[in-house]
Amino acid sequence: MLQHRGRGRPPTRTDTPRACVASAANQVWSWDITYLASTVKGWFFYLYLFMDIYSRKIVGWEVYDTESSEQAAQVLRKTRLAEANAPEQEVILHADNGSPMKGATMLATMQKLGVVPSFSRPAVSNDNAYSEALFKTLKYVPGYPTRPFADIEAARQWVMQFVQWYNHSHRHSGLKYVTPVQRHEGRDIEILAQRIRLYEAAKQRHPQRWSGKIRNWKHEPVVSLNPMRDDAMKKAA
Repeated sequence: MLQHRGRGRPPTRTDTPRACVASAANQVWSWDITYLASTVKGWFFYLYLFMDIYSRKIVGWEVYDTESSEQAAQVLRKTRLAEANAPEQEVILHADNGSPMKGATMLATMQKLGVVPSFSRPAVSNDNAYSEALFKTLKYVPGYPTRPFADIEAARQWVMQFVQWYNHSHRHSGLKYVTPVQRHEGRDIEILAQRIRLYEAAKQRHPQRWSGKIRNWKHEPVVSLNPMRDDAMKKAA
């Protein structure tokens, strides 16, 4: 009775992908593709978006009218060049299991550029949480167009403005309210240290206004993608 019966393939167990840990910029990237609606029903533009999980900075992007591994490889090459990473510096690139992510051209380009692939489990969106959160920010920002994009140039123009705002002006709640560029360039360490000194001085001047400790403005030195849970760590040990 415990044997699998039927013509269907027996269920298989998929383990959680290995954790990716970044302690500085350009160590772990995450990327995905999202749809941008057009004025033609059923026709979409496709936004290819690469981000650094340590700083949340958008390091590369492009809008195309189709999905393909070849176009993804083009964006990756431009991103690698724009970030000026040394050829010997290893970069982990995490993505889901879509065909553009696992296409032969994309995988060959990653190998040529010294980029290590990392993939989510099938049908599990949580394994690529940083990209999913970025897409939600993009589509729920107050400036997102209420009407579909008229053409691909209009979509590219809007995304360019969003990337400029997100990287340079957006005070990211996950980064202790510094911008992704400040975190990417390492300027957030001094900014957060200044905030700590400011808060401590304010507490000393007006202790009656504080019921406990000051807000946690400590710099987070490590960011993890798909960290192992306590039970999984005990099992692995």
